[in-house]
Amino acid sequence: MIATWTENITIQSDDVDFNSVIRWSSLLGLMQRAADGHIEALGVSREQLVEHGMGWMLITLEVEMAFLPRYMDNIEISTWSRGSKGALWNRDYRLKNAAGEEIGTARSVWALVDIQKRKIMRPSAFPYEVPVHTESVGSPLDKAVIPEGTLMEDTYSHTVRYSGIDSNGHLNNARYADLCWDTLTVEELKKNVAGFKITYHQEARLNDEMTLRRSSGENNAIYVQGLSLEGANFFEAAIVLE
Repeated sequence: MIATWTENITIQSDDVDFNSVIRWSSLLGLMQRAADGHIEALGVSREQLVEHGMGWMLITLEVEMAFLPRYMDNIEISTWSRGSKGALWNRDYRLKNAAGEEIGTARSVWALVDIQKRKIMRPSAFPYEVPVHTESVGSPLDKAVIPEGTLMEDTYSHTVRYSGIDSNGHLNNARYADLCWDTLTVEELKKNVAGFKITYHQEARLNDEMTLRRSSGENNAIYVQGLSLEGANFFEAAIVLE
């Protein structure tokens, strides 16, 4: 069985921002596709998962980049499952440039969920074999937490629309990066970003309204949070500037 899945990708014009470097939402989308590709290569199609009433839910993701690919760059994304711990699954990624040099790594934590009851299922409920590759690109991944006492200010309001939802009917994981980057100033957008970490607390669905809040950006870290009108926490994230 395929323990490590690798995809080679050319960065296209719709993947990059006004700096001609890959948009972070595009980067997260490519990683998500690589994970999907790995599961499908193991003989598990999305249709089979739906038949079993199952789906994957991303809990936490942390990406660290030494170099961001630019328009028409060729990159390689490798991903593998490090197995499960408790009710959660761990998946790592390694990104390389065309010369085979490592340009970034990522760690993620996923849950298998009952798509009808929206409840987490234990890994033993998954009826397919997923090979485990124990290599890790970093230490165990904790949730993204905004430090206590951090001053957060409202930045803008967002309503989840057609353009953001996926086939599961909720705001796609990768699109949250766009929400975070939309809180940045023009000067901040021109700076290099070395890392991004996000924890998803609650699914955002069509027509859900969200208030985006951010910190001032002390110590090169900008914390971002999305809250519902009732105060429920959709997500917490951190953008790390170089």
